[in-house]
Amino acid sequence: MQIACTLLRTKIEFASSPLMKKTQWLPLTTIIAILALAAVIGYALWEKNHEENSLTLYGNIDIRQVDLGFRVSGKLKTMLYEEGDVVHEGDLLAELDDAPYKQNFLESEAKFTSIKENLAYAETQLKRRSPLVQEKTVSEEDYQNAYYNQKILTANLLEAAASMENSRIRLQDTQLICPSDGVVYTRIREPGTVLSIGEPVYSVAVNTPIWARTYISEPDLGRIYPGMAAEVYTDTPENPVYEGRIGFISPIAEFTPKNVETPDLRTNLVYQLRVIINNPDKGLRQGMPVTVKLKS
Repeated sequence: MQIACTLLRTKIEFASSPLMKKTQWLPLTTIIAILALAAVIGYALWEKNHEENSLTLYGNIDIRQVDLGFRVSGKLKTMLYEEGDVVHEGDLLAELDDAPYKQNFLESEAKFTSIKENLAYAETQLKRRSPLVQEKTVSEEDYQNAYYNQKILTANLLEAAASMENSRIRLQDTQLICPSDGVVYTRIREPGTVLSIGEPVYSVAVNTPIWARTYISEPDLGRIYPGMAAEVYTDTPENPVYEGRIGFISPIAEFTPKNVETPDLRTNLVYQLRVIINNPDKGLRQGMPVTVKLKS
């Protein structure tokens, strides 16, 4: 009996010893290590597969530029903005000397007023002669003359109204109004210059749309489609990732432009893509190199 108690005590002490505890926890540690290794391998395989299913292209930012000029000729009077200034739709950018156009408008307005008064008098005379011709107190010839005079003056009034409106528009066109939000890219002319019709005085880079122009090889053409989501990256670390979509796929192949950075495409025929940026900001500049990732 004493021997059995001694053996039982020895077994309990061994079970509670550090060696026995280490032996019990060793399989759990091994399992955790195996699971961690499996997770790393799985993520590496997923990332490799993800990269294989995406396309990485290289290109440049394109921003539309608008050359702005007057619809009438004249002497440039004022230029209100400098290069780099932010402008908004409806802003007054420049003015011509409007004295000749203002004088022309006043003359056409006076002519319109005069014809209008003459027409009113002719209509009164026609109404007075109408009953008199029935009574034979006014000749038929006098009545016909009054009638045709009223018709001629009515036509002249319409012509004068059109001329006055044209003069008003030409006077209004001596002011150059900004058509959209943007930034003054180039100030082309200075006050005192005599301009012809349509001659540019400002070049404005508009805020939207902004897109990345890039190129894709023919074997990859079947992996993309209009409207496909894209991510656009710049070389500036603090710039965000710009979301975008494919807005244009050229139907015509062309030889790879010299500025395409991928060496294996330089001698191939490629197709131009335009990836429209959904969230452009001031971080995007004309010609800036970008990386475009397409998820196929």
